[in-house]
This record gives sequence, structure tokens and C-alpha cells, in this order.
Amino acid sequence: MTETRTNDDATDQRLRLLVGLVVVFGVGMAAAVIAFGIAHPQPAPSPAALVTLTLFVIAAKRVRVYVRLRSSLDSSTWGEIPVLVSLVLLPAPWVVLCAVTGTTILRLLVWTGPLKTAFAIAKESLTAGTAALVFIALGIQPSLSDPPLTIIPTILALCATILVDHLAFVPVMAASTGSSLKRTVLHNIGIKAVGYLFRLGAALLMIGVLASGRSLLLLLVAPLVVACMHLWQSRSIRTREERESWQRLAKATDELNAVDLTRVLHSATTRAAEIFSAAEASIDLPSDGRTVRASEARVLSDGPLLVNPGPRDETTVDLVAHDGSIRVGVLRLRFGGTVRLTEVEQYKLRTFASAICTAIRNAQAYAELARIAAENAHAATHDPLTGLANRRRLYDTAGQLFQAAGHDGMFALLLIDLNHFKEVNDTLGHAAGDDVLRQVADRLRNSASSGDLVARLGGDEFAVLLTGLPTPALANHRATGMLAALDAGIEVEGMQITVEAAGGIALAAGTGSVEELMRRADIAMYQAKRSGEQTVVYAHARDTANLERLMLTGELRRAVAEHEFTVDFQPIVDLGSGEVIAAEALARWHHPEQGNLTPVQFLETVERSGQLPAFADAVLEQSLIAMQSWREAGFDLPVAVNVSPRSLLDATFPGAVLARLARHDVPPNRLVLELAETLTISQLDVVERTLAELRNAGVRLAIDDFGTGVSSLSVLSRIPVHQLKIDREFVASVETSAEAAAVIRTTVDLARNLHLTVVAEGVQSEPQRRALWELGCLAGQGQLFARPYSAARFLGVLQRGSGGQPGVLAAALHDAGAVVRLPVRRASGGGPAPLPHLPA
Repeated sequence: MTETRTNDDATDQRLRLLVGLVVVFGVGMAAAVIAFGIAHPQPAPSPAALVTLTLFVIAAKRVRVYVRLRSSLDSSTWGEIPVLVSLVLLPAPWVVLCAVTGTTILRLLVWTGPLKTAFAIAKESLTAGTAALVFIALGIQPSLSDPPLTIIPTILALCATILVDHLAFVPVMAASTGSSLKRTVLHNIGIKAVGYLFRLGAALLMIGVLASGRSLLLLLVAPLVVACMHLWQSRSIRTREERESWQRLAKATDELNAVDLTRVLHSATTRAAEIFSAAEASIDLPSDGRTVRASEARVLSDGPLLVNPGPRDETTVDLVAHDGSIRVGVLRLRFGGTVRLTEVEQYKLRTFASAICTAIRNAQAYAELARIAAENAHAATHDPLTGLANRRRLYDTAGQLFQAAGHDGMFALLLIDLNHFKEVNDTLGHAAGDDVLRQVADRLRNSASSGDLVARLGGDEFAVLLTGLPTPALANHRATGMLAALDAGIEVEGMQITVEAAGGIALAAGTGSVEELMRRADIAMYQAKRSGEQTVVYAHARDTANLERLMLTGELRRAVAEHEFTVDFQPIVDLGSGEVIAAEALARWHHPEQGNLTPVQFLETVERSGQLPAFADAVLEQSLIAMQSWREAGFDLPVAVNVSPRSLLDATFPGAVLARLARHDVPPNRLVLELAETLTISQLDVVERTLAELRNAGVRLAIDDFGTGVSSLSVLSRIPVHQLKIDREFVASVETSAEAAAVIRTTVDLARNLHLTVVAEGVQSEPQRRALWELGCLAGQGQLFARPYSAARFLGVLQRGSGGQPGVLAAALHDAGAVVRLPVRRASGGGPAPLPHLPA
């Protein structure tokens, strides 16, 4: 606002200076004409003639055509006609005197302030005096009785008057409005030129009538002609102004179709100043705390929201939608003076304000979408807890490094695992564990070299891509420095704890792929853990399983392509009735040379080879095909499939599972995914979202080997499972160990309270079956009922059954009439599953 007041003061000073110059020249012109009258005395006209001329001047000055420019009005009158006509009738000094007198009387009647009044009188003195000097210079002798026909003098006098008028008027108008001299001169120049021709024609018509000596009644035609000319000029100017204004409005609206908010605001303010001929336009945007000010030529400021009220002469309009429902800000127009907009201008202002509102909302919506997209892109490649890069970004960046550097790329991977981190979670809780992870992440980030990428892979596992290594030996030096940053104690909930870590380093040279680089770093890390060293660099000589693993890795693609992975199925039986209620899928690799391999022998290699998605897909495909064949034979059984924790780290895993279920028309609640408890715990915060997506779709979840992990209750509190599977070690000791029986009884009670089902693994004998039944365990699997079979043999076993009952593999433990069914599953998670019996 201080800047605005300073600019206004400077403008006022320039205006006063220019008006003062015009007044000086006007007084000088009047003095020159009077001096000529004294030097060449002529008879004084009658008072009636002087009064008539004065009234004629007043009437001609009252007929004006106004054009607004900022807060000033550029008006054109017919005041030249009385002066030009009177110069052929009366002496020049008296004509100038009457013109000045008429203007003075009119200005006093319509008071517009001393500055404008002085300027108008002085300008009239200049223009009338100029016309008089032209007639004097050409020797024209005025006469009331015999006026001369003065065509050329009249033309010359009018041209001189127009020139002097513009020399006096244009600088003052430009200074008042802040416009350029060129724009002020050219404003409506075409229509003004036509108006000057009309005035010349009217003046020559009247002079011709007077000079011809014909009846003065013909002079009555002149006002009609002038009136017609005036109406035409007024309408032409208004029509042109309206047309150009609407064109500017349409152009401005087109320019508002931008997605950048700054561009929209800058365009809107400059165009508003141009369209409405304002000295300045501004937009207040409270939502962004921002005010943009501009003239039609440039943006004046773009900064914090101005809270001070604007000048009294400003016009404001709310930026609202067409229906008036949403207001985003205020558009302000400042004219530098009092201006009343016409009804049409007010309508245009509201229309333009609505267009600005729409453009601002569109730009803000686009900015919000861009922000959300950026956040999603960041979330897709960053760990939400620590802000570090995640596994996906680590793999992408490492892949780019391989492509850029080839197989001999001078970079390495450091894999870091925190020792005994589970104890922090178990003792202090997950909130404290999260705090430790954040502090560890900060220390690793701060100690990393420029260009290195620090990532969190999940749980307490971190990785660092060490780039720009001049020599391989520098990798170990840099890794040691990063792990040393973890030596200082970490304060958690007022306690100082020490974080120990082990790091495995693998050089990129010779690996050829991100998966192999990760595998080597993983091996080196576990070697560091076992040996108690802080860091270990991968070496072929220390990779004892490397040769066998490499052989298997090379054969994995062939195994997947040639369907060497097969699935056997072991029935899950209702312990009370002996009825088969489900089946568990058990993967096998029918290796052409090594025979049948169990998952214990090849799963780790599959996980590290990059073939895990193909392997999991093959197992799930065969399981679903088997389910379809059994269902067609009349046995609709759910199937449990073991899931590798690494599969749960894959964001595409849930979609792939659900797509296969839909392709085989298998309801999601007929699939049970078994999770390894101990491995799930270490990756819990990563896999929660994947498991929730599967469970919400209806897929059932089970925890395998429940009770063997260190945080069984933590799993249940964070993963909404449907089933618990009791480890075979507890089942084997259920008859002889009171502790094992207590564990099973506690698990069954816990499951019943949480509405979960329980399955016992490794049931080998009838005494074990009965003991489990008496402890409340309802279902089991093991060699007592059947060993794993192929899908076709499994169907044959079901069809044969036991005791002449298909689908039953053992005699019932109770009388069939003494059983009840109890709901033992959660309310959500898909349709109902077969439930075993409870003793009455």
C-alpha cells in the first residue's frame, strides 16, 4: 500500500505540472489575441451577438461523447463549430473571449474540481486562440452583414485546433491514467477522425449559408445535422468499445485455460486491468495466503495476502462459481479515481470473475492431483516408516547401474541386519522398535557418501548401494564407516540401548543381475552374523553351498518351463468324525537327476533366483486345477497352500492370486494361505498390507507352526488370520509331556476366544488323535490318516473312503448322534468353510 501511495503522489505531481504548463500557454494565447485586438481596434459587437455566441458555445460544449480511460473521461465535443462559424462574423478577440466565458460558466455549473476546471478553461483559450490566429494570419475580415466564404481558412483553423488540443490534452490524459502517449493518441482514433470530418462539414455548411445571403432559417437545419452526427458518433464509439471489450474478455478467458496457478493469477490480473481500463487489478486468494497485483502492462507484485483495506475508489467482486456455491477469493479493480461501472460492465465483470474462479479451481485441482501423484510416486519407492528408499527403488537403481556399467560396474551392495532387534519389539513394544528403526535410518543416511542409496528392505534389514568406488577395497572401508555410525547408544523411552549390526558386502562385478548381487550380499551378511564379524565381503570360497545352488539356479527356468514342479496333497481330517474337510498342497521338484526334492532343499534357491513368482504361480495353478477336479467329483474341499514370506513382499502377489482364483471360478474362501510365523514376524510391517488385501478379498489365512516363534501374540494382534496350525513337535509329545499338552490346550482356548480354527500337524497314532480331541483340537493331518498323494490318487482315496463311507478316512471317536456344530470362525473373510465337530 505504501508503494501505491508513492505512485499516486508522483502522478499528482506530474499532473499539476502539466496542467500548469497548459494554463500558462492558455493565458499567453489569450494575451496575444487581446494584444492584437488592441493593436487593430474594430467596432465592438452588440451585447446580443456576444450573449448568443456565449450560449452557442455552452450548448456545443454540453453535447459530448464520453470514452472512459481508467478513472478519466476522454470526451469529444462540438465546441469547435461555434468558434469557426463566429470567426467569419465577429472580431477574433471577442470570439476567444466568448469561448472562454462560455467554458468558464459551464465548468462552474458542472464543478469537477479546481485542477480540471483550470485545465478546461486554459485548453479552450489555446484552441480558440489558435483558430483565431489562423484567421488573422490569412487576413479574413469578419462581417455580420456580409460574411466571407472561408473554406480553406476553416479547414486550416480546424486542423490547427485539433493539433493544439492533442498537444495539450494527450500528455495530461496519459499521466492521469498511467497509459502511454501512443495508446492515448490512438484510442478510438478512427471514430474521432470521422467526428472531426462531421464537425468540419457542419461548420462549412453554416458558413456557406451565412456567406450566400440566403434565408437564415436554413441555419435551423444545422442543429439537426449536428444531432444526427452526434448520435452516430456516440453509437459508433459505444459499439466499438463493447465489441473490443468482449473480444478482450474472450481472449482473456482462453488464456485462463492453464494448469499452473501462478500463470492463471498473473494472466487474470493483467487482463482484468486491460478489459476494464483499470490502473491496477489484484486478486486476493485466502486459501493460498496470496495477493497478486498487476497493471495491464506487467505484474506489480505476487506475495503474501494483503490484509489492509484498499482505497475507497476500488471496485471489488467475489470470485464465485456460476451457481454462487464456492468462493475462492476477491478481484479488486483500482481506477485511480471514482468510477461507476455501467450495467454492461458490471455484467462483464461478474462473468470474468466467474471464469477466474473456475480457472483457479481447475489449477488448484491440478496442483492437488500433481501433489497426490508425487506422493504416490514417492510412497511407491520409499519406506513409510523411515523415509528411506524401499526394496523396489533399490532394485530399480541397481538395475540401472548394471545397464550403465555392464558386468564390470564398480559398485557394491551392503546388506545390514540388526542383531537382536526382535528383543526390542518384544520388550519395549513396536512403537519403541519403530523409533529405533528411524534413528538407525537417520544415522545410515547421514553417514552415506554422496551418490549412495540407503534403503530399508523390511523389518530390521537395510541395504546400501555403494557407488562411485575407485577400487573394490573401498567398499569394505565405506561399509565399516557406516556401521560405526551405529555404535553410539540410542535413547528410547528414556533408556539407552546399544544397536549391533552385521553387514554383508557383495561387489557388482561378476554378478550380472540384481538378484545375484542380493543373494551374495545376503550370504555374506549371514556369514558375518555367524562369525561375529561386523562386515564380511562375499567370496566364492566361503560360499559352501554355492556350487550346488548355482546348479539348481541354472535349472530352475527349465523346471518351470517343463513342469517339473508338482504338487501332492495331504488330507486334513475332522478328528472326531474322520471326515476329510480340507487338503494341504505340498510342492515337490521331480528333478531328472536328483530325484524328488522337498521345499527344504530348493526353496531358498528359488527365493534368491528371481524365479519365486513363477514357482508360486505353478503351485497355485496345480492346486486350483485339483480343486476343480475334486469339486466335479462331488468333493468341494478348501486347499491350504504355503506362502514364502518373500512372495508377500511383492506388491503384485495379491492381484496374481485373485486373478487365478477368478480364472478357475474358485471362491476366494476356498483358498487358505499358510504363513510361516517366525519369518512373518521379521517382515511384519511390510506384509501387513498385502495380507489385508488378500483377507478383504475373502482369502483365508493360517499361521503355520504356531507357538514356535518368539512373538506369537504379536502376529495375532496385527494379522487377522482364520486358522492356527499346531507344530508337529507338540503333537508328537502330547501323550508324554504335560508342557506340550498345556501348550496345545492354551492354543485351542486362545483360538476359541478369537473364533479361529485349529489344525494339528503330524498326527501319527490313534492315541495322539484322541488326546488332541480331548484337548479340544478339532482337526488334524498326518500319516495316521494318509500320506501326501497326487491330485488323482487323492481323489481315489476320497472316493474309496473308509468303512464304506466316501470322504471318510478314519472311524469316528464318538456316537454320530452326540455331536453339535459350533461356529468357530471370524465373521469376515469370505463364505463359510466346513467346520469339524465338537464333543457334546
